[in-house]
Amino acid sequence: MTKFLPMIGMVVSGLVGILFIADLAVKFPFRRVSLALDIGFLLAALIVAYMSWSVLDTTKT
Repeated sequence: MTKFLPMIGMVVSGLVGILFIADLAVKFPFRRVSLALDIGFLLAALIVAYMSWSVLDTTKT
């Protein structure tokens, strides 16, 4: 497996994480419509980042 796909997963999950952290902190860009959705998307971004990191770590060995 190439390293391209896990890196793209990490970048996308980082952007989603930053987006929803900003929404939690300053109510931008979604005006904190649902606190549960913000937390859910943040957890999903962390899970995808962990899975991408795990795949990158597995390809090194």
